[in-house]
Parts: sequence; structure tokens; C-alpha cells
Amino acid sequence: MPETYDVVIIGSGPGGYFTAIRCAQKGLSTAIVEKGEIGGVCLNRGCIPSKTLLASAETFLKVKNADALGIDVAGVSPNWVKIQRRKESIVAGFRKGLAGLIGANKIKIFEGVGTCASAKTVVIENSKGQNEINAGKAVVIATGSVPVEIPAFAFDGEIIISSTEALNLPDIPASMVVVGGGIIGCELACVYSGVGAKVTIVEALEHIINTEDSWVGQLMERELRRHGIEILAGQKVTAVEKAGNSAKVVLQSGRHIDAEKVLVAVGRKATCDKKTIDNLKLHTSGPAIKVDDKMRTNVEGVYALGDVVGTTYLAHGAFAEAEVVAENIAGGNARIGDYSLIPRAVYTFPEIASVGKNEQACAKAGLHVTIGRGFFKANGRSVAHNETTGEIRVVREKATDKILGVTMVGANVTELIAGARLLIGSTEKFNDVSFPHPTVSEALKEAWEDAFGLSVHQPPRKSS
Repeated sequence: MPETYDVVIIGSGPGGYFTAIRCAQKGLSTAIVEKGEIGGVCLNRGCIPSKTLLASAETFLKVKNADALGIDVAGVSPNWVKIQRRKESIVAGFRKGLAGLIGANKIKIFEGVGTCASAKTVVIENSKGQNEINAGKAVVIATGSVPVEIPAFAFDGEIIISSTEALNLPDIPASMVVVGGGIIGCELACVYSGVGAKVTIVEALEHIINTEDSWVGQLMERELRRHGIEILAGQKVTAVEKAGNSAKVVLQSGRHIDAEKVLVAVGRKATCDKKTIDNLKLHTSGPAIKVDDKMRTNVEGVYALGDVVGTTYLAHGAFAEAEVVAENIAGGNARIGDYSLIPRAVYTFPEIASVGKNEQACAKAGLHVTIGRGFFKANGRSVAHNETTGEIRVVREKATDKILGVTMVGANVTELIAGARLLIGSTEKFNDVSFPHPTVSEALKEAWEDAFGLSVHQPPRKSS
């Protein structure tokens, strides 16, 4: 007789395990089916390992350039074996901790590939054979995403690689071409350039980081070039010709670039097994499962969230969706809100962070706005730490005085953006808000004040 749980969740990534724990906290018996490692892509092949490598690369660069702060350093070099060992240790530690947390919430973990035979039955296949479990209230599909592959130069795992292999290279390559100047491509370019590889980014669009305002891409191109990364924007890769242990990357312009590794980082796509889609007759949009604002699929009692629904492709985006799913399974009436209010973060050198509507989105919507700016080069703490690159922009709607969005480029701005989220919708003019001095966060205050034409440390705004 198959075991029955109130909720059965397929996938243990951020969306899956967060939903499981929330459901358990609400008194629902819960099971997770996971075909790989606990924690999904984020913990094992994404957020955590990539940020660990970025931390090592950034620390090396800071030490190497410590003379700018009056510190003499000689003979410093990256030890890639130790860097990789540290990354693996951190990932393993979090994986063990997460498994313990899931167990402490009395959530059962089933190892194997989970597919839906019906809206109430999940089939689990593993090396021991096949098993079934039943869902009394709901099935939640949280099967994540995979790197997008370009058929003309498909992944081989050795020379033409995805982000998965890029996080686990045994040695630092002498050279790397990154196809795609988005978040993943730029972050990994910073890792490998930071530890000494010659890195070239090829981006088909006009600027890298094209999900943000054009000024962000332009600033980042300048800064990445300063770090030694070659940026070829507005150019397409037409072929990758492998020869021995390297490859020749052919551009549409006719230029050839030789590289030991070719990292294809043109995005990720939702992934859900065909059996589940066919058996349930799920509605999809491309590879992504369609859901409503309650995260319900077209099948009663079946929910989906995270990368598999193709919304944010962010772990904290999946957390937000998980809150909605768990509440609704428990009998609530929760709805996902404005996705633009889920902060975006890029951990490049320097970092990028944004929340709300950016300038381009406002222009597209026909909104009349004023842009307030705060500069790190004028920020005392930033100057003291020799981290003066970048700025903060605050978008204010003229008609209502409401703050619509905040975009930041600079050191540690991913730590500031959650605070900036509190500005969205506000009309407060900062007069009564005190920030400690000197702090990096004062640049946010400068930008907020400037959005109202009240900045003390910037020249008066020209009337418009």
C-alpha cells in the first residue's frame, strides 16, 4: 500500500525545500522527492559555489592591489586546489545542514526521479526499482532549470562547458571565452579573470547585463575591461571549432578567438519531465509550466514554483513563491505580488543590485520620472576602502512623488538592496531619516534626497 502524505514535493531546491518546511510548520505531513543532491542547483551548482569562488577571486585581487591602501604585499598567488576544496567543504556543510533541517521538521525525503502518474500519485524511480506515494492535498512541482544549450556548439563537458562544469574545473585555464554577457557569464568571467585567466565575453546584444538599464551595462563594460576582461558586445558566435585541448571561437565578424575553455552562458530554461507534463496534461509556455498568481497549474491540487515556472530564476524569488504555495495548500488565499519588487542581484566586480521599476521600464510605461543619484566616489567610507566605482540611482514618479525603483552598482550593493526595497512606494523625503557616517549606505540617502532635489552634497538640480 503506497504511503500517503498531505503534500508531495518534487525537487529540493530553494522552492522545494522552503515549501516543504512551511507546509510542515502548518501541520501538513510532507514528503520531498529528490533525484540528486539536497538543495538543488542553487546549493550545489549555482548560488553557493559560485559566490564562494567569487569571494576567493575578489580576496586575491584585493590582496594583490593592497598597495593602494599602503600595504606592501609580495608573492601572492591563488591556490586553485585550496579554493576548490574550500568551495566543496562549504557546499557539503550546507547540504548536511539542510538535510538535518528537513529531518527536524519531520519531512520524509525519497531519493529518486519523481514523476506524476496523476494529480494524487507520484512515482519514484531509483536504483532499487520503482515506488509510489500518494498526495492527500497537493503535489508541488519544483524541478528547477538547466543551462540553455546552443545546438551549433553543444556542451561536451570538457572544452565547451556550461556553468556546472565551470564551477568545478580542476585547473585555472589560461584562456576562456564566455558566450553570453548575462548574470552567470559575467560572474564566472570575474572568477576566472580574477585568478589569472585571459577572459573574453562575447555578447550578441548591444551591452552586457541587458536586463538592467543601459548605463549599468556601459559602466560594467568599462570596469570589467579594467580588470582585464575583453568585452565584445553586439557580436555573435557562429561556430566553435575544437582542436585537441582547445577551441577556436568564430565570430560573425570573421574574427577568431583561441581559448582553452568555451563557457556557454546564454541563460537557463525550465525543466520538467515529459511524463509528468503528459500525464497531467499541464499547460506550458515553452518549457515552463504555466501557473496563476496563486501558483496553481491548470490541474486541481497541483502547484508549481521556482525556475520550472520561468519567473525570476532567483532562489529568493522561489522563496517568495513558496510562501504563497504553502499558504494556499493550507487553505489560505495568498497571491504572488509584483515580481519587480523581488530584488535582483549580480555578484560581479563591482556588484549590481536593483529593485522595482528601472528607468527603461518607466519609459516604456510612459511614466514621467526624476532620477536621483548618489556616487560612491563622493562617499567617505567607499573612498577609505578604495571602492569608489559605481553609483546608486533612485527613480521618483513626478506626479505622485512615489519611489518606483532603485538601481545600484558598486561594492557590496547586494547587501544594500533589501533596505532599498523599503523605499518603493514611499513619498518620504528623508529629512527625518538619519544614516550613520561614514557608511556606504549614505550613498543611498544621497540618491533618495537627490530624487527630490534635496541633496546636500550635490550641486542644485537644473530646473526641468
